[in-house]
Formats: sequence, C-alpha cells, structure tokens
Amino acid sequence: MERPVIDREECTGCGICIDECPNECLEFDSEDIATLVNAEACDGCGTCEEVCPTEAITMEESG
Repeated sequence: MERPVIDREECTGCGICIDECPNECLEFDSEDIATLVNAEACDGCGTCEEVCPTEAITMEESG
C-alpha cells in the first residue's frame, strides 16, 4: 500500500493536507512540518498529495 512521504524541505506548513485528510493521519510536528502520525489509518487515497500546493507530498509504497 502507498503512504504519503513528505519532503521536509518543500513543506511550507500550510496545513491543507492535514485539513483534507479523510482519515486524520497527518499532523504538524514540532517544526510545523506535516508528518504522517497514523500510518495504520492511512488508506493510501492520495488526497494529501493532490491538495499539496508545493508538491511536497508523494505517495510511495510502504515497506
């Protein structure tokens, strides 16, 4: 299954991905960068990747 991978250099901390995630899998870390906090709930829908204005999120196969 694919999971979101966030490029910390490209993430601006806008929060759109966090707001739009239907499964509440993403949150801000201590540096206000989006991070996957609930991989078990992630269904790989790709909404976060679609809404990211800086293209900081890519969906990649999880190990």
